[in-house]
Amino acid sequence: MAKASTVFYCTECGTESAKWLGQCPGCHAWNTMAEAPSHAGTKGKSPAKTGLGQAASGGSFGFSRKGMVPLAGSETSKRGRARGLSEIDMEDMPRFSTGFTEFDRVLGGGIVPGSLTLVGGDPGIGKSTILLQMMRHLAESKDVLYVSGEESLQQIKLRAERIGAFTDRMKLLCESDMDVIAEEMQKLSPAVCVIDSIQTMFRPDVDATPGNISQIREVTALLMQLAKTCGIAVFVVGHVTKEGVVAGPRILEHMVDSVLYLEGERHASYRILRGVKNRFGSTNEVGVFEMVSTGLKEVQNPSAYMLSGRPSQASGSVIGCAMEGTRAILIEVQALVSSTSFGFPRRTAVGIDTNRLNMLLAVLEKRARVALSEYDAYVNIVGGLRLNEPSTDLAVALALASSLKDRVFPEDTVCFGEIGLSGEVRGVSQAAKRVSEAAKLGFKRIILSKSDARSVQESEEKDALPEVELVAVSGIREALDIL
Repeated sequence: MAKASTVFYCTECGTESAKWLGQCPGCHAWNTMAEAPSHAGTKGKSPAKTGLGQAASGGSFGFSRKGMVPLAGSETSKRGRARGLSEIDMEDMPRFSTGFTEFDRVLGGGIVPGSLTLVGGDPGIGKSTILLQMMRHLAESKDVLYVSGEESLQQIKLRAERIGAFTDRMKLLCESDMDVIAEEMQKLSPAVCVIDSIQTMFRPDVDATPGNISQIREVTALLMQLAKTCGIAVFVVGHVTKEGVVAGPRILEHMVDSVLYLEGERHASYRILRGVKNRFGSTNEVGVFEMVSTGLKEVQNPSAYMLSGRPSQASGSVIGCAMEGTRAILIEVQALVSSTSFGFPRRTAVGIDTNRLNMLLAVLEKRARVALSEYDAYVNIVGGLRLNEPSTDLAVALALASSLKDRVFPEDTVCFGEIGLSGEVRGVSQAAKRVSEAAKLGFKRIILSKSDARSVQESEEKDALPEVELVAVSGIREALDIL
């Protein structure tokens, strides 16, 4: 019996090698090569058996090492003519709504027909729930297909009954064989198809178990071909590893059109949908949802939601403003400074980078003469947001000083700005939009850098801004004088 040939794949970029290598020659990552069956070790299978001999557009297709390609002389092969930008009609890419304004925002304006979207997140975070809610809305006007390889039909129905009433235009299929799923997709020709999850799907002609590198590559390639040739928008659910990334080779994220992550604490009520890749829109948008008994409910005003339950007359609580894509969101920064019980003080941060916290503590110690070397410091961004932009530096520094001195920061004040190593307060992007968001929620005073104050005064939107007091500061010492 012939031994099946194997190759080594890089789990980061998908580069193939005939032998194991310590460093990937493609992306130069270390210890990422994994063994898997090669294409040569797969069993032959005729196109007729897969049901993909004819595409929905009427063109003939054949199979090659790269997957399904148009055959010579077919109608589809004539579409390969190069065109100029002026010849391209944007109406060729129509979009339709998911039923969630927040979901549409993250996708760039809605679902694009023929797109392949990967949705990742921790177990139990709500990936299947939000997609089932989306299918419920779409089934009111379109034919949709929900494919599950993890749950039975009865389990899906129990979850669907908690969400609401569904029309018969949504079809359910419990199957893991991609050949069967491909035939059903071509027969029904749905507008949207959900695959839950990619790790449970397999192709019989690939000698590997479901979830293997080879299976994920081949299943994703087949779904991509089905999406592009049949015009079906496909949403794929992906499991995540303990590091928080989608399980499987990184090439899975390279192959799809969009990658979305549903974040948040499993036992908390908030959920944040974040786009990390999007070929049809911005990757900086986020959608905020709240988990209720009937599923996920979108939060139209995230700033008010993040500030709900804010303590009154409590030291260490400061309101900052962060940008998530094109949206300004007010966030509450909480800090707790207490005497250390050990020789080495603890520094703990939730929602911001711990190294950033250590830097701000050093700046406060050196430039503002705030003694913090003998105190434990804890910082938390309320609401579960994870912030990477430096505009929250000023809010974190003021919260630390407020907790240390046990003085209440003014409740009608919002602050934002980046702090440099010299203790200066630097400007940040879209200052006028941040000021406008703070004013909408009733805040009367804004602490910001002098450069941001000038940009707000000179902006075209200044006439539309409500009356607020702009307190311009040049350094951290000036900001601390407010306390």
